Amino acid sequence: MNARFESSQVDLVVENSCARISLNRPQVGNALSPSMVDDLDRAFDSAVKGSPRLIVFAGVGKHLCTGFDLSDIDSCSDGDLLLRFVRIEHLLQKIYHSPFVTAAIGSGRVYGAGADLFAACDRRVGLSNASFAFPGSGFGLILGTRRLAARIGNDAARRILLEGGELSVEKAATVGLVTDRCDSADLPELLARISVAAARLEATTVKALHARTISRDDDADLAALVNSASDPGLKERIIAYRQKAISARASK
Repeated sequence: MNARFESSQVDLVVENSCARISLNRPQVGNALSPSMVDDLDRAFDSAVKGSPRLIVFAGVGKHLCTGFDLSDIDSCSDGDLLLRFVRIEHLLQKIYHSPFVTAAIGSGRVYGAGADLFAACDRRVGLSNASFAFPGSGFGLILGTRRLAARIGNDAARRILLEGGELSVEKAATVGLVTDRCDSADLPELLARISVAAARLEATTVKALHARTISRDDDADLAALVNSASDPGLKERIIAYRQKAISARASK
């Protein structure tokens, strides 16, 4: 397999027919900076070039991904933020329509863009400590909505996005966001079974199955994202949402 890739933020490890891509910024909950999204994109492209049967996404440390790293938001413009959202949308589209089986290991907080990454994968493993949230609608952002609805149904997706709350791993499994649940100790065995299942079919067959079972409307998804993020005051809406969330956590 051809999987040459170097990054301090994203690890790519290839073993047999499985490529494992790990988000490696545990000090910030694997939050996605612009450069980290670029590294994830390059790591995914490198993995795909090697024609694996399975591509697994995981997080180093406690969390898979806590969303976007907005620590520099004070110096960002609305345009800067819009570009970040567009870049992650392009990556999520690649993963969702991958010609190979994809899996994500949901651990700790799986929030925002991290939850969208999780939802884009075929097999979605929820560890016992995992929780999930899609907060983008709270500041007017439409990102990954159709993919989420395709995974769990329109009504469930609408309810989750309207309410904006946190989902336990149990609730996420009930609605279909999580396809497999296990404890950390049992994860290697589960991944081995997923890898065996992924290797059962030729890559061309997997690609054809994806093409017939996954609806594709990438341009409309991107347009919905851009339209939602183009409303004036995106930065202010995000800051207000973050402050409200921090206050809510502090009051608990």
